[in-house]
Amino acid sequence: MAAQKRVLLFCGDYVEDYEVMVPFQALQAYGIAVDAVCPGKKAGEICRTAVHQGTGHQTYSESRGHNFTLNATFDEIDVSKYDGLVIPGGRAPEYLAMNELVLDVVSKFSDTGKAIASICHGQLILAAAGLVKGRKCTAYPPVKPVLIAAGGDWVEPETMATCIADGKLITGATYEGHPEFISLFVKALGGTITGADKKILLLCGDYMEDYEVMVPFQSLQSLGCMVDAVCPNKGAGEKCPTAIHDFEGDQTYSEKPGHDFTLTASFEGLDASSYDALVIPGGRAPEYLALNDKVIALVKEFMANGKPVASICHGQQILSAAGVLKGKKCTAYPAVKLNVVLAGATWLEPEPIDRCFTDGNLVTGAAWPGHPEFISQLMALLGIKVTF
Repeated sequence: MAAQKRVLLFCGDYVEDYEVMVPFQALQAYGIAVDAVCPGKKAGEICRTAVHQGTGHQTYSESRGHNFTLNATFDEIDVSKYDGLVIPGGRAPEYLAMNELVLDVVSKFSDTGKAIASICHGQLILAAAGLVKGRKCTAYPPVKPVLIAAGGDWVEPETMATCIADGKLITGATYEGHPEFISLFVKALGGTITGADKKILLLCGDYMEDYEVMVPFQSLQSLGCMVDAVCPNKGAGEKCPTAIHDFEGDQTYSEKPGHDFTLTASFEGLDASSYDALVIPGGRAPEYLALNDKVIALVKEFMANGKPVASICHGQQILSAAGVLKGKKCTAYPAVKLNVVLAGATWLEPEPIDRCFTDGNLVTGAAWPGHPEFISQLMALLGIKVTF
């Protein structure tokens, strides 16, 4: 059996929220170990993240994101232990590119021919380390002058989802391109994906949790699945605002505005029989989606047909209202325990909070820290494998 692949993820304060968490959790879901580090910080400390998105102004807006917890210590990095490096964007790269220790680590990855994937503003670090000379690369457009000055073979991004692979160097324009970006990185690590010819439905609503919609959405797309994200009373191309739920010392989670999530299909006229699985994010959306008769009918159909249903956090409010939990074992965000127990389920304590459980066709998780297990358990039900 091949040794587990291990990659390094560079973090810093005000790294872009999606650009750090989506690859971090997606790669873990695929069975890859990911060490997230930040200069001057240790495992267990946090980096504050930034939510960057276009809002119709001349440049993107920035608001506060989640607190991202590091799981490794920068000063203890041994490059020889890693198979690849991921560099997220946001504002962190502009000051990390001035850090000689960071540039030394990046250069060692390049010198030893290891896979490097960098997105958005992350390419500032590649330029500072002298790694783009003569290499095809793209980035968020304002990074273009730096990459050209550093000798890069600039590729204009046709869309903000554009990604370029030049050997084992992978560059992307923004988090919109994560599906291709992550897929190319897995390939550069020697990975093969099988069984991903699946069609999955993602049930959205206003103020669903930001990570709980985007991480499964892009993780499943990165595997090659077709994922339709829908919301009652909205069509393809319309948006749902999301909520950032985090623990910041109060008795319950705090809420901040997240990214606006773009839907990919219309809820009206859905043919549930054409999908292989249903994913239900948490946040605040489930408490009112649980009152929608069409949503309830949809959930009942998936469960009655024994198709995989994966629900996280407050998503189990919908399962409870649909009456599909009787006799099932499941977990949820602890505050939703009442709904689950009253629905006739056997409550499974999420200890620790990233525990997820599979009972038959049902996968349940307590909160977004559990995404790697949540997604990998859904992959197992769908027969999707990543092998090296």
